[in-house]
Amino acid sequence: ADELRPRFLTDHLAAVHRAIAAGVDVRGYLHWTSMDNFEWAEGYSQRFGLVAVDRDTLERTPKPSAGVYARVCRANAVPVDLIA
Repeated sequence: ADELRPRFLTDHLAAVHRAIAAGVDVRGYLHWTSMDNFEWAEGYSQRFGLVAVDRDTLERTPKPSAGVYARVCRANAVPVDLIA
């Protein structure tokens, strides 16, 4: 259930990069939420986080997109192999 998020991240971070290159004073990027959480309009049905939360055990499991975001953060850039 994390098929679209890696591309979402890289596309949005590329847009941030373009904004910086165009002279926008970008101070940072914050992903919507680090963990799956309660959304007022959707309850627990949507899972937006980079980390999955099992509602019964509260166990946290990083999603593939968390690995993508970690790579971007470590490199301070979107690695070429992640650019679509």
